[in-house]
Amino acid sequence: MQRRVTQRSGWRGLLSIWSRAVLLVFAPACLALGVTLPLMRFESFYILKREASLIEIVAALWTGGDAALSVLVALFSIVFPLAKLVLVAGENLAPKRDLASGWIGRLVPHLARWSMMDVLLVAIVIFAAKTSGLTEAFTQPGLWLYAGSSLMVALLHHAPNATGDNE
Repeated sequence: MQRRVTQRSGWRGLLSIWSRAVLLVFAPACLALGVTLPLMRFESFYILKREASLIEIVAALWTGGDAALSVLVALFSIVFPLAKLVLVAGENLAPKRDLASGWIGRLVPHLARWSMMDVLLVAIVIFAAKTSGLTEAFTQPGLWLYAGSSLMVALLHHAPNATGDNE
């Protein structure tokens, strides 16, 4: 069955193409900034202040002797979001006929189920720091950029293609 193209559906397809292009540019930039910029600022006794990025947290865990935890945090907070971003970009850039039969088309729906797990992990770290009693933690731009990247990847995965369907 052929679908009749109207001006409205043509505009929707054009907006979809532009919105996906913008998301494909900004999602990796936000992820890179979210990993390298400070996620939180810790204040102890209103005198000692320290800001920590995700990379610094992973490095501190590694040098502090918590290698297993460091690897776990690095995998779920840096490697997993990067892999998810690359696969969703591939999903958006691949021709639809190649996507359905390819490994990207089979893998991305499974990754999408865990789309906010990385942000949840960072939130748990901040919650743990705030509830320790000795230190107060305040969110910094890195956290918002990191969460924004995760949301952009989720939007990219669920964005309709140029014909208006999402199958």
